Amino acid sequence: MFSKRSRYYKQDTVEVAAGRLESGGKRTVKVLSLRRLPSIEGVPLVVKDRDRLDCLAYLQYEDGARFWHIADANTSLEASELLAETGGTLQFPEK
Repeated sequence: MFSKRSRYYKQDTVEVAAGRLESGGKRTVKVLSLRRLPSIEGVPLVVKDRDRLDCLAYLQYEDGARFWHIADANTSLEASELLAETGGTLQFPEK
């Protein structure tokens, strides 16, 4: 379902009740289970104007799609928030 480079690759799915059908039966859907963020040590990185997580990931991992490693290390669900403040610091996980 997800690319091997996705943060959701190998994530378990669960069936949950999602209401009732017109016929009276229960409707269920498959959803991803909650993904706990691991505690990750990293190297501090000061955010510069116009930084982009995909570019930083490419420099570190030679793979821009791994930007989510940086987001996870900083426990952010919205990656763009990590770069919102120039001069802020984020943890940059090692390979």
